[in-house]
Parts: sequence; C-alpha cells; structure tokens
Amino acid sequence: MKYRIANLWIFVIFLPLLLAFSPTVNQGASLGIEPCNTSNDVFEAGEELVYKIYYNWNFVWLSAGEVVFRVYEDGDDFHLSARGRTYSSYEWFFKVRDNYDSYINKETLLPRLSIRDIQEGNYERYDKVTFDQANQTAVSLKGRSRAEATPENFNLDGCMHDILSIMYYLRNVEVSSLRTGQEVPVKIFFDRETYPLKVKYLGAEDNTKVKGMGRYKTYKFSPQLIAGEVFKEGDEMSVFVSRDKNKIPVLIESPVSVGSVKVVLKSYKGLKYDFTAKVN
Repeated sequence: MKYRIANLWIFVIFLPLLLAFSPTVNQGASLGIEPCNTSNDVFEAGEELVYKIYYNWNFVWLSAGEVVFRVYEDGDDFHLSARGRTYSSYEWFFKVRDNYDSYINKETLLPRLSIRDIQEGNYERYDKVTFDQANQTAVSLKGRSRAEATPENFNLDGCMHDILSIMYYLRNVEVSSLRTGQEVPVKIFFDRETYPLKVKYLGAEDNTKVKGMGRYKTYKFSPQLIAGEVFKEGDEMSVFVSRDKNKIPVLIESPVSVGSVKVVLKSYKGLKYDFTAKVN
C-alpha cells in the first residue's frame, strides 16, 4: 500500500506537470523549438509555483500536501527546484519529504546535473545524475542515501531531459502547433531508465474551475497512464494548462488504484508575463 502511495506522489505530481506540453524532444523542431538548443521565452529566475494536493479515500477528500516549484539564477544555468511535503494532518497516514533539483543550461535548457533526494514513508532514495549532453552519456550516483550511493554509467539516446527540466523546456512549445486529438511522445531519463510515454491534446476550454482559485481559460491534455501499482487499465488523467504566455498547469485530475487525486494551483509569483488566463 505504501509503495503504491510513494509511486503515486511521483506519477501524479511530477509526471503530469511535465507531460502538459508533451511532444518528444526528437519532434521539438516541428513544434517551433530545437531539441538541443532552445530559446527560452516563457519563464525567468524568481518564478514560484505552489500546488496543493487533494486525495480522495473512501469518498472523503483529504488535503494531503503541497509541492513548490522555484527557478533560481545560477551563472550560466537556471537552478530548478521542486519541494514536495505532506501536511502534518496527513502524516499519520503517509509522510513525504521530496527534494528535486536540476541545473539546466540557459541556452539549451538541457540538464547538466539532476539530484533527487526523497523520503516517502519508509522509502528513501538518493540519485545524483551528471549529464554529458555532448557525448550523450550520464553517470547516476544512486542508493538509499548519499552515503550508500554507488555510480553507474549510461548511454543516452540523443539530447536528454530529466523530470524537472522537461517541464520548463516544453513550456516553450507553441501549443497552437498541436491538433485536437493528436498523440505525441515524450522521453525523460529518470531513476536510471528512459521513459517513453504519450499524451493526447484535447483542445482548448474557456471556463475551467480551479478549487479556491477561480476559473481559467485552459488547454486540456490527457497523458498516457501505465496500468500497474498506481493506475488501473483504462484510467485517464486530465491536465489543464493556462491559456496564456506562461503556460503553467492549473489543475490535474486523476483516478488511481487506491482512490483519486486532484492537484490545484494554490499560488504563483515571479511570472515572466501577466497571468491573463483567469476568467473575470
């Protein structure tokens, strides 16, 4: 049960956010961006996005926790961070302390360093990945803790993103390039594996309600879900993205094998552009 909840945190919080703009890095050029050399015109240092997680268990919606995404200046890099925490009122059931960091080149938005340091119930994992994008290789230093971590070398299939960098990279995609109903793949290197997934673009909506935040003009996506510990066969996830220049996820809805989850935008600051997606 707890193993499933740990996977739930990863798949429902992080993957939907990065999948919201999910054309593959190998198809980026056809969507107005270069796979290995991206011009960023969407975000800047100082941006902060806070999401609140609601978990439905036995018909009761529980306020489970928050995840905070931040962008920092770091010389020639952007330092991306994500901090996931369960609320103290939820920790009698399951406690999460997740820390993700990615250092991405400002010119390419490709990661040179990715660090995952997580505690989910009794499950702990440390994984530090050093990318050599020019030579298409990576070294993963992984273990239960930093002290126990051991290295392993990997060959990469072209320019490769991690679980954080691809979210910011793909925010630069022109969504208008996608056709309603179009399915496109995405790849990331995560947990010593390359994950090929698909997502379907379902078109624009004019009045998406976000709990506690109002109503928004959005783009709607449905990421592919893999049946197993977290999702059942036939489950569908919905991701709603602000229909403005910022292109940030505002709502995620998903069934899971042990209930259902909603992730809602709680607050934002430091956006590069005015947040014009809200419906007055």
